[in-house]
Amino acid sequence: MNDLVVRTLAHPHLGSPADLLAAFVLLGLIPVLAISVTSFTRIVVVLGLLRAALGTGALPPTSVLVALAIMLSAAVMAPTLSAIERESLIPYQQHRISAVTALTRGEDRLALFMRRQTRTADIRTFARIARQPLAGSAERMPFSILAPAFLISELQTAFAMGFLLALPFAVIDIIVGIALMSLGMFMVSPATISLPLKLLLFVAVDGWSLVSTSLAASFR
Repeated sequence: MNDLVVRTLAHPHLGSPADLLAAFVLLGLIPVLAISVTSFTRIVVVLGLLRAALGTGALPPTSVLVALAIMLSAAVMAPTLSAIERESLIPYQQHRISAVTALTRGEDRLALFMRRQTRTADIRTFARIARQPLAGSAERMPFSILAPAFLISELQTAFAMGFLLALPFAVIDIIVGIALMSLGMFMVSPATISLPLKLLLFVAVDGWSLVSTSLAASFR
């Protein structure tokens, strides 16, 4: 994919059908890359698990969770994006570097962020899948290996954080269920009692602010 990007950007004119097709393909890949190589995956998965743990059904709506995830991702990725703009985009716009150099600098800066969040075991797993030797460290690991390893690491971290968030709510569900059974109230759904208690606890500890701060801090 990198070769395709380089050829497309380096071409002085995008007049031929092949060039236009390549440009449209690259534009179509931008949303996928924005999701898979940034902090968005971890954030949106944790928020989804939090909603499931609260037991509020479809509230908050998925669109609201995605919007919050995008905003948090923009804040988390701001230093990396600023560095890419400073080292790659602005010099390219000023015609001080070529498109190939700009692309390489941007990829290196993004890879630096990704390596800090990626587990070595995941990098080795995908290097083994791709049958590429891992020489000592992952500093110069190809992007095609680093990207899926980063995505798997983000999912692993997100599920670990989701477990920690769901644990206190699960305790409330268990306590309410035991209390109702001991009182002989078998016809009362535990969710009708536990949901207000979980919402009260979440609001009392300023849950949304706490979760957002913890998610942002997890990328440092």
